[in-house]
Amino acid sequence: MTVLVIAEYQQQQLQASTFNVISAALQIDQDVQIVLVGHQLSEVAAQAASISGVTKVHVADDPIFAEPLAENITNQVLAIAKNFTHLLVAASANGKNVMPRLAALMDIAQISEITKVVSPDTFERPIYAGNAIATIQSTDAIKAITVRPTNFEPASNTGGQATIEQLTIVPDVGMSQFISRETTKLDRPELTAAKIIASGGRGLGSAEQYSAVMEPLADALGAALGASRAAVDAGYVPNDYQVGQTGKIVAPQLYVAVGISGAIQHLAGMKDSKVIVAINKDPEAPIFGVADYGLVADLFTAVPELVNAIKN
Repeated sequence: MTVLVIAEYQQQQLQASTFNVISAALQIDQDVQIVLVGHQLSEVAAQAASISGVTKVHVADDPIFAEPLAENITNQVLAIAKNFTHLLVAASANGKNVMPRLAALMDIAQISEITKVVSPDTFERPIYAGNAIATIQSTDAIKAITVRPTNFEPASNTGGQATIEQLTIVPDVGMSQFISRETTKLDRPELTAAKIIASGGRGLGSAEQYSAVMEPLADALGAALGASRAAVDAGYVPNDYQVGQTGKIVAPQLYVAVGISGAIQHLAGMKDSKVIVAINKDPEAPIFGVADYGLVADLFTAVPELVNAIKN
């Protein structure tokens, strides 16, 4: 068996989730290879080659891959995919864009967001917003899998001595065109990689009160800022802040939920956090069911007091 991991990178750095996917791949088999599709990849390829457990790095470096268009990436990976028994990618926006296309073109079933490797053909994945775990066994000769990164420890980024192989470039399929990109620039840690997250919910009441309450808390904790879907839908913060089943799945060391009731969709995205602290004035709020520490209080009084206590 040989496992191929479709790596993701940004600004000449491998995405943190790729290391978690490699860890999952190593639980399937010890022959793990990486494919990198992009442009100006020499630095990224060197990083990939140094990851412990990786045996080979396949590189498709061409200007047509300067922007991550799913059609072109899929077509390039497809050219080598039949040489592998397992195809893995992070269950990120890009991974969810590429893997279904790849699976469809290869006429195989996709196994989505695995959280555990039981055996090379059997995996666990959450269903019903994480309230049940399904055990899936695949009889496909090649298995197409997306991985929930937060459920696997990252592979070591040192100690590897993988060979780097340049791939023959597959022509542009001409099905899509990059027009523009709008990004949210944050001075704080990236949400899915942060060790501490402070999240605010609809209970904050407005975008102004979200900023006034949550930003000092995040500054005091050195935390990333997150939010519930209700807060995002209400326009308090951009979509990039959303934690939950339809947002980002996180598992930090500390998750502080402020004014978040704890809808099932939100809990599905953060209940694997190591320590959960909830502040809510409603003692019956579902968030207290998963919290390690709960404070029933008015957040507009409790959070400033907490910030002062942390600073002092």
